[in-house]
Amino acid sequence: MNKYVAVIKNIDKTFVTKKGQAIHALQNVSLKIKNNDFVCLVGPSGCGKSTLLRIIAGLEQASTGTVVFRGQPVTKPDKRLGMIFQEYSLLPWRTVADNVALGLEFAGKPISERREVSKKFLDLVGLTDFATSYPYELSGGMRQRVAIARALANDPDVLLMDEPFGALDAHTRILLQRELLRIWEGNRKTIVFVTHSVDEAVYLADRIIVMSKSPGRIRDIININMPRPRNRANPLYGQLSARILDMLEEEVAQLSTVAIVKGL
Repeated sequence: MNKYVAVIKNIDKTFVTKKGQAIHALQNVSLKIKNNDFVCLVGPSGCGKSTLLRIIAGLEQASTGTVVFRGQPVTKPDKRLGMIFQEYSLLPWRTVADNVALGLEFAGKPISERREVSKKFLDLVGLTDFATSYPYELSGGMRQRVAIARALANDPDVLLMDEPFGALDAHTRILLQRELLRIWEGNRKTIVFVTHSVDEAVYLADRIIVMSKSPGRIRDIININMPRPRNRANPLYGQLSARILDMLEEEVAQLSTVAIVKGL
């Protein structure tokens, strides 16, 4: 089997606003994602991280370049590519169990199978006791765990996660980072994870993709060789975080300089 689950090659993306203004979001982005990889994308705001994730998912089309998944070009959404958003995207009128089973229902699976799979993944994320609850009865962290369970229930090859913990408080965020690693180590899904948090990327990833200011390009790819669970007090952890923050600060400084020059 090919060790690469996805190959992103020479991706460019330009948006055109309603006023006809061209916005160059991504420029010549190439990346190979290995089976069972945990990849985090970090970069300045507006650098195209989420756009790249949506292109990989088939939710957006690149202006030029290709995404190949399991040897086939990605031109539309694929159930093997599971997407998890920051907003949870749960149906408020459905119970937790029914939300988890939603994809299976769309696929026409019998109700007995849907219930069995839903229970399995609610057990996995520790929410069995809330199967008959509704989303409004859950905390933000619990709702995000339901979203993860729903994505896993569809048995994707790859989980694409767009700042899934960004709206959570710091303590809940740390708890869910640990939970996600536990689930990943048990399932060994390939994960591509967008985050603004350098600390989160260092804690979670096998590899960190550092992106430049807009138009987003890959500035650096950092392999993390620290064993898990990672200790934030480890000097190497702090050194790596500082190195990435320095790169991002350079990008933001360049962006500010460009804005000042244009203002003149």
